[in-house]
Amino acid sequence: MFAVYAESFHPDDPLAGLVVGERPEPSAPDGWTTVTVKAASLNHHDLWTLRGVGIKAERLPMILGCDASGLDEDGNEVIVHAVISDPDWSGDETLDPDRSLLTEVHQGTFAEKVAVPRRNVIAKPPSLSFAEAACVPTAWLTAYRMLFVQGRMVPGESVLVQGAGGGMATALIVLARAGGLKVVATSRDEAKLARAAELGAHETYLSGTRLPAKVDAVMETVGRATWEHSVRSLRPGGRLVTSGATSGPRLDDAMLPQIFFKQLSVIGSTMGTRGELAALVAMLEATGTRPLVDRALPMDRAREGLEAMAAGDLFGKIVLTR
Repeated sequence: MFAVYAESFHPDDPLAGLVVGERPEPSAPDGWTTVTVKAASLNHHDLWTLRGVGIKAERLPMILGCDASGLDEDGNEVIVHAVISDPDWSGDETLDPDRSLLTEVHQGTFAEKVAVPRRNVIAKPPSLSFAEAACVPTAWLTAYRMLFVQGRMVPGESVLVQGAGGGMATALIVLARAGGLKVVATSRDEAKLARAAELGAHETYLSGTRLPAKVDAVMETVGRATWEHSVRSLRPGGRLVTSGATSGPRLDDAMLPQIFFKQLSVIGSTMGTRGELAALVAMLEATGTRPLVDRALPMDRAREGLEAMAAGDLFGKIVLTR
């Protein structure tokens, strides 16, 4: 079958190991099902896979892609949940020490078909297009969990979203506004700030600008480049929720005095559960909120999409379609 996959790892030039070609069709063991992919969205996780982060060399070649929407074996429209937990695990699957994400152990979604556990497939509502639905399982689910589960945010509170423009920040802005929060967004790019305001951000500022008022929570996905500003932007007792570090995982200064004097909470967040994915889809249905698709490309143009994501040349999600 047609597939987009990593053939080798290249930490400094991730796309050097990308192949657009053919791979064997998946076989579904007991308890698993095969989904015919109609759309799949790109995530920074795909670039990390191409760099060799979170995956062992013996897993190569590995089909890329965490997210997908498509048709199950009975022709039903479905969304694929990307977190694969141990079959015997019960409760929050993101806490399973043996969990993995598609493309780490199991083949991913940038292909004609993908095999996943039956419990990892939920119904796609007709109101969501395949392209919109393909954006939901990673970036939008992670944003939902950051805001409303780990961040415990309630209507009327204020939230700062760092780095407006990417798929994650876009999801955070749209979901926060839909959830009744006051949304503040930052970016290095004036044009992206204007787009963030169009999406619903109440206030926008260039990255690093001192905010006129402290916020209740910060959603942090950038890491080193924005960490100091995130900590300084919080009110006493505020929450910093982090789910990524696109500018680098190491901090020059963790700002511990600020954290303990202001009694801040630093909270990690990773992906989300099947139940939270269903709740997110229900929220989209109830509010009419929709994922923002930056562009949709045929799957054989995956390299073009990955190049754009690596360069930050996007606002919203890039989706591959078949």
